[in-house]
Amino acid sequence: MSHVHVIRTSRPDAAEYAPYYGGYIARVPTGDVVETLSTQQEGTLDLLRGLSEDEGSTRYAPGKWSIRELVGHLTDTERIFAYRALRFSRADETALASFDENAYVANASFDARTLTGLCAEFEAVRRASVLLFASFDSDEWMRRGVASNIVISVRALAWVTAGHELHHLEILRTRYLSPAPKTG
Repeated sequence: MSHVHVIRTSRPDAAEYAPYYGGYIARVPTGDVVETLSTQQEGTLDLLRGLSEDEGSTRYAPGKWSIRELVGHLTDTERIFAYRALRFSRADETALASFDENAYVANASFDARTLTGLCAEFEAVRRASVLLFASFDSDEWMRRGVASNIVISVRALAWVTAGHELHHLEILRTRYLSPAPKTG
């Protein structure tokens, strides 16, 4: 077993990320995080592609994101996490700013787009993330940087990316789709 494989299958230590991210990391099943990133989106996309375009505008409560906005948020956040991983893997010591997820959604036109198009974009971004994470050697996996005023490792960013999707998939299933959507 290669050293890279051991790193990819080992959950990050608590010192590699802020406590806030622990919940995301805990959601990720044991195994190779790159394989998880590669395969987990299939279930998410199957669920989303089973929804009608009209269902894409569903909000589980007034003032909450629509399903389209949730998918846009997943894509935006994944891009940001992958960018951070790229910078840190290259030993870039520049501290990176945080981002306001609500402002990003508010300033995007996700509800003017099709759910089909948003799913295709998420799929493409995930494919790029998988290729990026798969390219890292053992040193790159363990490098750290500062984002949002916290130190985080490249390895933790991969696990957080996977856990973030799982977090929102659970919200999609439990709040948007079960037992019945609240508002449209």
